[in-house]
Amino acid sequence: MLVLHDYWRSSASWRVRLALAAKGLPATRLPVSLIAGEQRSPAHLARNPQGLVPVLEDGSLVLNQSIAIIEYVDECHPAPPLLPATPAGRALVRGAALVIAAEVHPLGNLRVQRWLRDEMGQAEAAITRWLHHWMAEGLGALELFAHSHGGRQLYGDQVTLADLCLVPQLYNARRFGLPLAPYPRLLAAEAALLAHDWAMATFPSEPEKAK
Repeated sequence: MLVLHDYWRSSASWRVRLALAAKGLPATRLPVSLIAGEQRSPAHLARNPQGLVPVLEDGSLVLNQSIAIIEYVDECHPAPPLLPATPAGRALVRGAALVIAAEVHPLGNLRVQRWLRDEMGQAEAAITRWLHHWMAEGLGALELFAHSHGGRQLYGDQVTLADLCLVPQLYNARRFGLPLAPYPRLLAAEAALLAHDWAMATFPSEPEKAK
């Protein structure tokens, strides 16, 4: 049985939930509250010394970093594939995914926002401006990518790793009030993915509110 340590509103965690759902793979979810600081607990640091989520356990194997986790799952359970069949296609999809996972998301995650607020003394308006700048830069590049390579999804008609990164990032953009009208191809790819029942079942829901 797979065990996923995640936080309900973590973009990186949501990517992994989407990948598991696309494959029809059940996993036991163990929440790690980033607000309560549980990511810095000794137990979690033993799983991931960075104190981040997600963490996926597959038996004795413990994996960190969402992109690595998704590619591991894709290799172990190849149907349906989350990467194209050709080397060129795989490189293009990985590149699109990393626009989000390596460029946009890290600059806007919770620990960066806290640093800007608590250590750099930035006001909420300045933090929002920071978030909007980096999100818009990345989403603009992906909009051009989708115009060049997209069909129903970011790359052709197949749900890929790039779409799994895109959907949580658009959720974040809405949270912080970024206008999304300039990105019609991205919105279409998001809608196509969320048309799948398995995808909607992964949507963020706060576990504390269910108690």
